[in-house]
Amino acid sequence: MGFTTRQVHADRMLNTPEHGGVHTSTSNSVLFEFKDAQGIIDAFQGKQAAHVYSRSSSPSVAALQAMLNELEGGVGALCYATGMAAISSSLFALLKAGDHLIVSQYLFGNTRSFFETIKDFGVQVTYTDVTDIELVMDAYQPNTRGVYTETVANPVTQVADLHAIGQFCEEKNILFMVDNTMTPPPLLRAKDYKASLIFTSLTKYIAGHGNVLGGAVIDTGLFNWKAFGGIKPAYQVADETQWGLTQIKKRGLRDLGATLSPQSASAIALGMETLALRLMRSQQNAMKLATFLDNHPNVAKVFYPGLVDHPQHFMAREQLNAGYGAILSFDLIDGIDPVAFLNNLDLVICATHLGDNRTLALPVAPTIYFENSAQEREEMGISNNMLRVSVGIEDTDDLIADFLQALNAEYFG
Repeated sequence: MGFTTRQVHADRMLNTPEHGGVHTSTSNSVLFEFKDAQGIIDAFQGKQAAHVYSRSSSPSVAALQAMLNELEGGVGALCYATGMAAISSSLFALLKAGDHLIVSQYLFGNTRSFFETIKDFGVQVTYTDVTDIELVMDAYQPNTRGVYTETVANPVTQVADLHAIGQFCEEKNILFMVDNTMTPPPLLRAKDYKASLIFTSLTKYIAGHGNVLGGAVIDTGLFNWKAFGGIKPAYQVADETQWGLTQIKKRGLRDLGATLSPQSASAIALGMETLALRLMRSQQNAMKLATFLDNHPNVAKVFYPGLVDHPQHFMAREQLNAGYGAILSFDLIDGIDPVAFLNNLDLVICATHLGDNRTLALPVAPTIYFENSAQEREEMGISNNMLRVSVGIEDTDDLIADFLQALNAEYFG
């Protein structure tokens, strides 16, 4: 079946909802009864799959996890209260002092902030240009545990060389951790590029409507956890493909407690049904808007992988299956105040979020990258005049008309 068909029918086909429903019911129970006390013992010891306490699992969240796992073609998924919770809980569960990670230098601000935090716990981090495989290889050390990158960077849209990095990680037998938030299936299937763990903010395109928070990690089944060396004996279950997720669930989800609520899981599952349709429309708008901005005299530079002058355009064309995403950024020419420009937009909303049905824009340097130094922003390609746009599903002509009137406003006195 096609992607959208599978998504629309995923819940009822994968989870068998009660009473003939097409959606899994929202389960609000915190605790779960065992008629036979041996059952709760077996569940605690990992001998039997069962819900014990909703901080670790619940029927509603389990249903969403099954759908996400099918979406990415994995061997299991875990959901969290936010995307950052998925990243931080998973890496805290897997890493220890003395381990080393190779990390994209173009990471989103909050994610980069987390990698700065784990340095304080003794984890070594080397930031590098993930568009160049030679630089990634040069960063490798004997204690390197893995590579972490986004598929397309936010906000300057640098495209990671997923194919080459995946091959490199496979050769070195290290984790390839991919944040697929900006390019969810059907746009890109990270498993095809040998990703070991896929991270995503469910808040963004997956849910799509700006009304719920969530995050997830999916294990593709490609990594040999026996070779990782950091899985505790208690989590080395019979199925070796589950070693990583078992440790992440026990040490990350259970111990740190960033649990996705059943109500949020149900809302995300419902929003996911229209993922392909929303993403298709947003990408069409993004391509037309990027082309328009690229030809306006008050725009100095547009950053969008769909434009042929983008440094990784041909890499993006090879890796992305159905478009170039719906995130773009652009630099205004000198003399135009980004704040004044944003205030002149009528339809576009000034807000921090991505993947919404509505088009959103904000000034990059003084907001989401304010905590980064000027040198760090320069290394990421972020200028003081940069605006980020998350393109929505509005009628294209209305969207372009709003940018046109704002760009043509009088700014020079």
